[in-house]
Amino acid sequence: MGLIKTILFILFFYYAFKIVARLLAPFLMRYAAKKVQEKFKDQMRQQRGGFGFDRQEKPRKEGEVHLKSKKSSKSKINTESVGDYVDYEEVE
Repeated sequence: MGLIKTILFILFFYYAFKIVARLLAPFLMRYAAKKVQEKFKDQMRQQRGGFGFDRQEKPRKEGEVHLKSKKSSKSKINTESVGDYVDYEEVE
């Protein structure tokens, strides 16, 4: 009698866990996806120097020009000393 009771308890808890997991899984997945999205936004914000996706720019008038310039590096790469160009032919 004790063995049958134990098996019934195990089966009951197994099926109860399956039902509860099926009901709670969408909420847990939504929560996990939201956390991953926030973490991704924080990493992008840090990488871009504090500017994130939710940054709103001021609307500009039509015809107004705005230039964003990067600092020019003083040491430019000399493209002439990089290497030689080799022309390949297909041999039959």
